[in-house]
Amino acid sequence: MKKIKIYNGKIVTPHRVLDGGCVVLGDGKILEVSSGNMDVPDALEIDARSNYVAPGFIDIHVHGGGGHDFMDNEAEGFLAIARLHAQYGTTAMMPTTLSSEKQDLLDTLKTYEVANQQNIAGAAFVGIHIEGPYFAMQQKGAQDPRYIRNPVVEEYREIIASSEHIRRWSAAPELPGALEFGQYLSERGILPSIAHTDAIYEEVLPAFEKGFRHATHFYSCMSGVTRRNAYRYAGVVESAYLLDAMTVEIIADGIHLPPPLLKLVLKFKGADRIALITDAMRAAGMPPGPSILGSLRDGLPVIVEDDVAKLTDRSSFAGSVATMDRLLRNMINMAETSVADAVKMASLTPAAIIGINDRKGSLVAGKDADVVIFDDQVNIMQTIVTGKTVYAHPSFL
Repeated sequence: MKKIKIYNGKIVTPHRVLDGGCVVLGDGKILEVSSGNMDVPDALEIDARSNYVAPGFIDIHVHGGGGHDFMDNEAEGFLAIARLHAQYGTTAMMPTTLSSEKQDLLDTLKTYEVANQQNIAGAAFVGIHIEGPYFAMQQKGAQDPRYIRNPVVEEYREIIASSEHIRRWSAAPELPGALEFGQYLSERGILPSIAHTDAIYEEVLPAFEKGFRHATHFYSCMSGVTRRNAYRYAGVVESAYLLDAMTVEIIADGIHLPPPLLKLVLKFKGADRIALITDAMRAAGMPPGPSILGSLRDGLPVIVEDDVAKLTDRSSFAGSVATMDRLLRNMINMAETSVADAVKMASLTPAAIIGINDRKGSLVAGKDADVVIFDDQVNIMQTIVTGKTVYAHPSFL
């Protein structure tokens, strides 16, 4: 494979932006990053045209897009989702499940195995994120209440034994058996994540010590300050602020979290502790109107309007229809952060949270050649996954 030289770009590194810089790729890896142009004989040259050249975006919480959901359990659907999100700068993603029957989840894990072998034309898969079914019913949001339950030892052990690709599992830490569940996950290198929860600080702290070191879609379906018998208690939101080492992920679509909350999270947690996630469902990249959250066979009917998915009674959001480019744009325009910090929250920080920052998440020699080129409005010009172009804007060809 020929070397690739991307030149005349604003190169976003972990530490600075190199105006007029150059990135050299080869054999699926980043070979060199330079502050100026370099002579690379016989290389395929890509003129970045003064656009930003950044590490590819890593979405660690995504359910679907382009009319497909991972829980449809169709390999072609997995691949279509990967292709769809690559158009918006995503080079790596964690397919995410919803609360379901055990067999549906086992089927999704099997489908992942098949699709992962075939995925050469879209965002790479970097492991499965299981969301549910061990949630607090009062914080179910759009999770199907038919399947919400407490942790069952035999069940989760069977599920974990069935696949080597589970990297993360979101659950409510206050449930009976949840601490033991968290420890079991941690011992196997799986990240326990706090989600759909009514926990108070006194329950979050021991959970944190058992491995629950990350908060799923921060603010959404989780407790804040509550009162019990006249006494106030800090919830999960306050706990995440108090525990400096806890990381959070946010749906920065400007709807799940409006601009003041985006600014607040950024002020307290900083770019090193925040991952941008789409939490996108099947309607991402599709026109507004009726849709289905979860599998076509057994999912919940939803309506997509006002740039967000909602339950049909409008009582709750039902996942987002955001793409990663929109999240960056919002963090820059709404939260007033720098391009470099917005990129970090979309690449290096999520990579660190799921433990793949040794090979992905930044433009550093030796890491995977996952690159995205975008303009000043974060319109995606080109997406490269391990050295292969999987998307190019027609105006950029």
